[in-house]
Amino acid sequence: MSIRAPSHTTRVGLYTPEERARRDATIWTPVQGVLAPLQFVVFLVSLALVIRYLSIGEGYAAAAWSIVAKTGVLYIIMITGAIWEKVVFGQYLLAPAFFWEDVFSFLVIGLHTAYLWALFSGALAPVPLMWLALAAYAAYVINATQFVLKLRAARLQASTPQEAPA
Repeated sequence: MSIRAPSHTTRVGLYTPEERARRDATIWTPVQGVLAPLQFVVFLVSLALVIRYLSIGEGYAAAAWSIVAKTGVLYIIMITGAIWEKVVFGQYLLAPAFFWEDVFSFLVIGLHTAYLWALFSGALAPVPLMWLALAAYAAYVINATQFVLKLRAARLQASTPQEAPA
């Protein structure tokens, strides 16, 4: 039987010093840094195409395939993000520091996957399909905002001098 010594590392903000070092050392941090804005650009283009289709009735194929592309980028960022979380926090998903962001990510993935299923099965006509995509996109915007706010708070906390432990 082994007994582990209690950790004397205290979490200050989002990361312990060890987690911050792992975050800064892993290749998955810059990968996420590239994929997140890429996903946002794909989202903006796709959103414009979906709104165009819903407003003037033209460009269905472009809108539909742009959502497929957005979903593909989402899957890639979710997989690489889970790997990043494993490297930094020791578990693939639902690490305490990103628990609620990950929970909401499941809704985002579920809605995007429902879109793919409905598209390829023919379960929804084009207009309801685009509304499903907009629901997925609304969830994505909320989730992206969660991550941006969390990372901004971590950045602000990292730049604030910490009091020395007593």
